[in-house]
Amino acid sequence: MDGNQTTSSKTTSSKTTSSKTTSSKTTSSKTTGSILQISVSSGGVPKLAIPQGVVTTLGLEGDAHGHPEIHGGPIQALLFMTTEGIEELKQGGFPLFLGALGENITTTGLDRREWRLGQRWRVGAEVVVEFTKVRMPCKALNRYGAGTIQKAIYDEVVQAGDPSSPHWCLSGCYARVLKGGTIRPGDPIEPA
Repeated sequence: MDGNQTTSSKTTSSKTTSSKTTSSKTTSSKTTGSILQISVSSGGVPKLAIPQGVVTTLGLEGDAHGHPEIHGGPIQALLFMTTEGIEELKQGGFPLFLGALGENITTTGLDRREWRLGQRWRVGAEVVVEFTKVRMPCKALNRYGAGTIQKAIYDEVVQAGDPSSPHWCLSGCYARVLKGGTIRPGDPIEPA
């Protein structure tokens, strides 16, 4: 399947449920959102807010990775996370803030449970990305709850690629950059 196909949906007793898929767009009421924060670091977590970002095929200019043999590269150029997911984790007692988990783009208004690998998104006026993989949390996140935060954001169901997990994309979703450009907080994010 390519990123331009839509998930089939069926209606059951006044609510819509989507079929399971890992590489197509979904039909959802939350298919548009915006950038709340853009973040970079000189390596590792946390990443700190910047007023705008220049996106290339390798990610954001000025962003580095503490372990480049594991993180980054063209398949994992950008890490997206939802503000709503971060708030959910904060309510669970984790001392988080935007950028704490190493995300480059913190979104608002998008439902992470609707994200699928292969989805393409237009970010701002110029940038187009494609989700490539759900982020597997590493030990660098121990500063926010040694061993416990990893279990709160990632499980065996997510690891198997099954979006039915309540933890789906709570750890973030990596994206490749199909078209670069400049982005700013407040820029829209919509299906491409």
